[in-house]
Amino acid sequence: MPPEGALLESRSMRVEHLGRVDALDKIKALVMLPDGVHIRTEDMSRHFEVSTDVIRQVTARHRAELAESGMRVLRGSDLRKFHSDMVSLWGGRYAESYPQAATQLTLYTRRAVLNVAMLLRDSDIVRCVRTYLLDAEEGWREGYAALDRRVTDVESCLGGVGVALQELGPVLNRMSYRLDSLDRRLDATNQVVAAISNRLCEMSDRIDRVDAKVDHVAQQVGELRRGRRRR
Repeated sequence: MPPEGALLESRSMRVEHLGRVDALDKIKALVMLPDGVHIRTEDMSRHFEVSTDVIRQVTARHRAELAESGMRVLRGSDLRKFHSDMVSLWGGRYAESYPQAATQLTLYTRRAVLNVAMLLRDSDIVRCVRTYLLDAEEGWREGYAALDRRVTDVESCLGGVGVALQELGPVLNRMSYRLDSLDRRLDATNQVVAAISNRLCEMSDRIDRVDAKVDHVAQQVGELRRGRRRR
């Protein structure tokens, strides 16, 4: 597992972990503004248990990076519209207690908050967040390594199967040839059986005709015998 300081020093590593915003709530529940999307500097300082000046210093040093993560600064009409929306979402008797910035307001998304967590140094909360991120990464790497070994084992087995199939090919060819030969012999046998069946049918007809003639002759002989007896 890379050391915790790697996240502090490497922007590319921080970018790799920006999607893991779930790490924030794993350590301590993050309280968002009523829109459920943003958090202010004051709220972040309470969450990470550091002063607002520390948050502002980190923001000033890494403004471009945090802007890419979702941080933005509202002024003028944008600020007034945001306050109006928040008061509307806050609603009821809590609307009057909603704090409104006078000239500008810095807002952070969850990704930006996680980005700040990977930049802060003196906070037990952010150290726990970074440890969680790196432990999760280590678990993912171990899972990937295990999967890679399993894939390698499967590939080795498939290699053996390939050799077996190559050896089995000639045997299958010979079996196919013998089955084809047997099929031809069965066709010839069926033809012979069909011919014999036809001959048997013809013989049966001839026997029926012979039986009819024998019956006729027997009838005539009987009539002759009866005629002689009368004489």
